Amino acid sequence: MQLRYNFRLYPTAGQRQALASAFGCARTVFNDGLRMRQEVREKGLPYISDGDLSKRVITQAKKTSERSWLGEVSAVILQQALADLNSAYHNFFASITGKRKGPRIAPPRFRSKKDNRQAIRFTKNARFSITPGEKLRLPKIGDVSVRWSRDLPAEPSSVTVVKDAAGRYFASFVVETNDAPLPETDNEVGIDLGLTHFAILSDGRKVDNPRLLRRAERRLRKAQKALSRKEKGSANRQKARVKVAKAHARVSDARRNWAHKFSTQIIRDNQAVYAENLSVSGLGRTRLARSVHDAGWSQFVAMLEYKARRYGRAFVKIDRFFPSSKLCSACGLLADKIPLNIRTWECACGATHDRDVNAAINILAAGRAERLNACGGTVRPA
Repeated sequence: MQLRYNFRLYPTAGQRQALASAFGCARTVFNDGLRMRQEVREKGLPYISDGDLSKRVITQAKKTSERSWLGEVSAVILQQALADLNSAYHNFFASITGKRKGPRIAPPRFRSKKDNRQAIRFTKNARFSITPGEKLRLPKIGDVSVRWSRDLPAEPSSVTVVKDAAGRYFASFVVETNDAPLPETDNEVGIDLGLTHFAILSDGRKVDNPRLLRRAERRLRKAQKALSRKEKGSANRQKARVKVAKAHARVSDARRNWAHKFSTQIIRDNQAVYAENLSVSGLGRTRLARSVHDAGWSQFVAMLEYKARRYGRAFVKIDRFFPSSKLCSACGLLADKIPLNIRTWECACGATHDRDVNAAINILAAGRAERLNACGGTVRPA
């Protein structure tokens, strides 16, 4: 299983300048390749092969006076930029022909130096390495200081150097891992995700929503007001923009850290995990959009899925149209429509349900049905 390990980089002033040059060269090659493909399509000419495109926008371009500076950076990052363009086109074609599942993918767009994220990728052919002094050696850039938060489990196959909107640099290593499964346990859990409580577990526990964006709203509002007062194009506006980006980065990092800790706890304590397949994109267009995006459900469920696969646990997504809230977990009777303001309801069989806990129990039962019903036996908990 391939995983990414991210570490913070601290390049010197000269290395930051070299990285900026590398970002610009990779961006230029990407845009040149995209422009050439568009021109060929408009003229009705045959599709340019990937190899022929590489010769035109890299090999031959280096020999011209307009693009001679492409030779100042590693050739690997230029080839990888073109590989990203080819992958974007292949995904786009697979999407419009129906070969790729999920929502339609837009065609690739031109990259800008004003994009929030700038990145270059080095593969093994670039001969990047980790020095005995625990620095990251990048060709034509130098030895960059790294803050190692943990050891790499194996030799990385590639490293991507990323600069985010807050001006921070990161190294993202791709590593092949062979993790041993965790010791088996008899525990299973169904999870109902919400806004008042982030998660309601089938055993009755309720985990509070951290509301990280809401808690940082005052600081964000102050930074954004200061940005709006600065003159466009000025150095002070650029400084204010970085302050806003750093404030948002703190919220994003805190949300990711919280989700990692909680998802790890769930996977460690349960042999099987069942959760709803929520339509977050649809909920993000309602009046609860800010709270929905602040919760970060998609990120949390994605963490549960890959960690379950990594550590030998079972993970099942329940259909989003499954009536978990209005289905009695005791007798199985489907109640009429229950408004959201009703948090507790009583079934005709006499059972009284907490709306969210009842939904989590039903999610657990439905997950067991999908996973175990083919083998027979009882799937609904007593």
